[in-house]
Amino acid sequence: MGKRISYWFFVGLAVWIFIIVLRKKGMYIPVINDYFTDCISVPMYCYLIEYIMNGLLGFHWKPDLKFVLTSVLYLSFLFEVLCPGISHRFTGDIFDALAYAAGGMAYYFLSLKYRLSPASE
Repeated sequence: MGKRISYWFFVGLAVWIFIIVLRKKGMYIPVINDYFTDCISVPMYCYLIEYIMNGLLGFHWKPDLKFVLTSVLYLSFLFEVLCPGISHRFTGDIFDALAYAAGGMAYYFLSLKYRLSPASE
C-alpha cells in the first residue's frame, strides 16, 4: 500500500483549481492569476513524481537539484515555448519561466529544510 499524499499537495491543487474557476468566471486577480499558478506548478510536479516513485513504486528517491532544475526547464519549454506556438491560449512569458524557477527553488530548499516530501511522511 502506498503512502498518503500530503495535504500540502491537496491545498496547492485546490488553490490551482480555484484560480482556474475564477478565470472561467471572468474574475482576474493580476499577480495571482498570472504567476501564482506557475509558481506552484513545479513544486506540485516534483512532489507528484516523488510520490509516484516512492509511494506507489516503492523506491527511495528524492528529487535533487538537477531534477528540480530540469523540471523547471521542461515546464518552461513546454508551456512558454512549445504551447504558444501551437495555441493562442498560451503566452510565452519570461516572467512565467521565472515563476517556475522560483517555485522549483522554494520546493527544493523547503524540502531540504522541512522534509516536505512523500519519503518523509
